Amino acid sequence: MARKYALRERAESVAATRERIVEATVALHEQLGPARTTISAIAGRANVQRLTVYRHFPDERSLFTACSAHWTARHPRPDAATWESIGDPRERLSTALREIYAFFRRTEAMTGHVLRDLHESPALREVAEPLVQYWLHVREVLDEDWQARGRRRQVVRAAIGHAIAFDTWRSLTGREGLSDAAAAAAMVEFVCAVGEP
Repeated sequence: MARKYALRERAESVAATRERIVEATVALHEQLGPARTTISAIAGRANVQRLTVYRHFPDERSLFTACSAHWTARHPRPDAATWESIGDPRERLSTALREIYAFFRRTEAMTGHVLRDLHESPALREVAEPLVQYWLHVREVLDEDWQARGRRRQVVRAAIGHAIAFDTWRSLTGREGLSDAAAAAAMVEFVCAVGEP
């Protein structure tokens, strides 16, 4: 009985250490970005040895995967399925942009750092692939039912892609000083100007 208790206690300790490492890494990614986060900094923040970090996460990919799962569970992306039931494409886009821009507001530091660092790390790009697929799906959902055809259709699609981009939101709300709601409304007008639904 004592052996079982000791094994359970050991497993709980290992799990707690792993959780501390993941939380330390997420905090550093949000503060500095993945490319500027070192194993030494993670170990220091988690109060463990560098070797302990490597023992739990032998490579960048395993560390990024654990951190992504941890962070995403606490910051779920807007659910594109809820927009599909909105028949009017203008209203669908307006609803989606308000939710997307609110998400960007809540996650600005992490989103900005990850997007900045993607080109520096093949492991980060690989782990971020589901995120890329998510945004492609969002564009597909928002691209439905616009009446434009041919070249104009391509422009509508590009305008929607621009409207849902993090950099667009950051430019409109940061550099230009618009509120999230005003930025969303401006992008709806922009898309409508190139292709009425």
